[in-house]
Amino acid sequence: MPMTRTTISSRLGLLLALFAAPAAGETLRVATWNVGLDRAGPGLLVKDLVEGEAQVEAVVRVLAALQADVVLLTSVDYDRAGVALGLLAERLADAGRDYPYRLAFRPNTGMQTGFDLDGNGRIGDPRDAQGFGLFSGNAGMAVLSRLPIDGEGARDFSDFLWRDLPGGLSGDPADLAAVQRLATTGFWDVPVTTASGSLHLLAWHATPPVFDGPEDRNGRRNHDEAAFWRLFLEGALPMPPPDAPFLLLGDGNLDPADGDGRREGIAGLLAHPALQDPQPRGSHGRVEPAHVGDPALDTTLYDDLGGLRLDYVLPSADLTVSDAGVLWPAPDDPLWPDLEAASHHFPVWVEITLP
Repeated sequence: MPMTRTTISSRLGLLLALFAAPAAGETLRVATWNVGLDRAGPGLLVKDLVEGEAQVEAVVRVLAALQADVVLLTSVDYDRAGVALGLLAERLADAGRDYPYRLAFRPNTGMQTGFDLDGNGRIGDPRDAQGFGLFSGNAGMAVLSRLPIDGEGARDFSDFLWRDLPGGLSGDPADLAAVQRLATTGFWDVPVTTASGSLHLLAWHATPPVFDGPEDRNGRRNHDEAAFWRLFLEGALPMPPPDAPFLLLGDGNLDPADGDGRREGIAGLLAHPALQDPQPRGSHGRVEPAHVGDPALDTTLYDDLGGLRLDYVLPSADLTVSDAGVLWPAPDDPLWPDLEAASHHFPVWVEITLP
């Protein structure tokens, strides 16, 4: 059969992808960071990226210094055409960190349920959405990668209903339960192509287990968003789990030792036999007598709450971890002002050796 131009282009793309992929045994740095690139209205992030707004520039400098091969960004506004993500990638390329492969699904944040979830007598408010959001796409997620992303093989489970989680804690009435999704932002399985095969990124950004009342709906949902991944890995959900190797990463919005929330959810992941917790470490240098967790594991720092471990990169048990850390330099480090200006969260990274 004659080779068409499309076939040639497709085969050339595959060859280039294989050359770009790291060889077996090579070390790969995978990271996640809540970058705080969420704005008060649609299009405002694009405007800030075009104009070089100060917080955007700080985020770019930190990401360039992070030197991750693959990074999951949380709290970054989504637009259907991917304009903001493309502009961010351009900024990063100018800063010396090229991410030619990118992926973002539409998040649940800001997607209206049609119900008055906050009980204020009207619908269409940010708290009435599938996940809190000032507009559809507000505070989504995105994957930036130096390696090819298998877009056709990527799976989006963000429409999974809360009521369908085995043993779930949803107490919603039947009419709301019929539409209420479990994921606040999203549940993604994103395969990245390496020379030894696919490396799956399992991405999520959970709701904070606060900002509600004694019904503890957010606390129950946060618990069940973590439980989703445990059940997914155990094959207890309708969708099959990925083959290893994989990494579960994102903003779990729950500290296993301090702060509010139902800690059994995140504890079930940290102790899961399919995963390993390399316990990435940094140092904010504060003494917090009221906290019982190791402050070196904290990934956020708030004036009122102090340091908390909310962000995670958990490799599958078969992967070899060569290093891990939280990008948390000393206050006299030149990068510190950018981290302070960018977000309350600090990047978490893990270096793995491909099988």
